[in-house]
Amino acid sequence: MNELALFPLNSFILPEGRMRLRVFERRYVRLICEASSGKRNFAIAQINPYVAQQHPERILSLATAVRIDDFEQLDDGLLGVTVIGVEKVLITNRWQEPDGLNVADTQALTTWPKHDIAKEYHPLIKQLEKLLQQHPELMALYPEPKYRDAAWLASRYLELLPMKPALKQQLALEQTPTPCLNSLQAWLANYA
Repeated sequence: MNELALFPLNSFILPEGRMRLRVFERRYVRLICEASSGKRNFAIAQINPYVAQQHPERILSLATAVRIDDFEQLDDGLLGVTVIGVEKVLITNRWQEPDGLNVADTQALTTWPKHDIAKEYHPLIKQLEKLLQQHPELMALYPEPKYRDAAWLASRYLELLPMKPALKQQLALEQTPTPCLNSLQAWLANYA
C-alpha cells in the first residue's frame, strides 16, 4: 500500500501522459508543496460526473500516480504545474483531511508493456498525429511522440477522447492495450 494525495479532475491521465494543471485552491497548493518537497506524492484521480459531489463513488477507483515535471506562473498569476503519469494505481481506501484534500491508500497496478503496434492499427497513428497537429498545446506536451508503441498510443487516445469515465476506466484496466485499440479502431471506422 502506498498513501497518495489525490488531485481529482474530469480529465484522465495514464503512464507517460503529460498534463498541465492550474493550481489555485489552498489544499492543492499544499499538495504540490508536499510533492515537490518529497513529503507525499500524489495521483490524478478521475471524477464521476454522474453522481453528486458528496457521493462515495464521486472519485473513481483507478488513478495515476504522477510526478511534477515543471512549474510556471500563468498569465493570470496562478501556479501552473506540468505533471507526467508514472503508474496506474487502484484506490483501496479514501478519506479527507481537514482542509478537504482527498488522500488514499493505493495499490500499484501493472503498466501496459511497450510493444510495436500491429499494422492493422496504423490508421490510429495517422488520426492521433492529425489531432496533435490541430492542437499545438497538446503537441507541445509531446515533443517526441511514441506513435509506434501500442501502449503509448492507446493511452493517449484514452486521455484525449471524450468518452464516459467508466468506459475509460474499464479500458485502462485491461491487461494489454489491445482491447482499447480494437475499440478505437471500431470507433474510427464508424465516425471516419
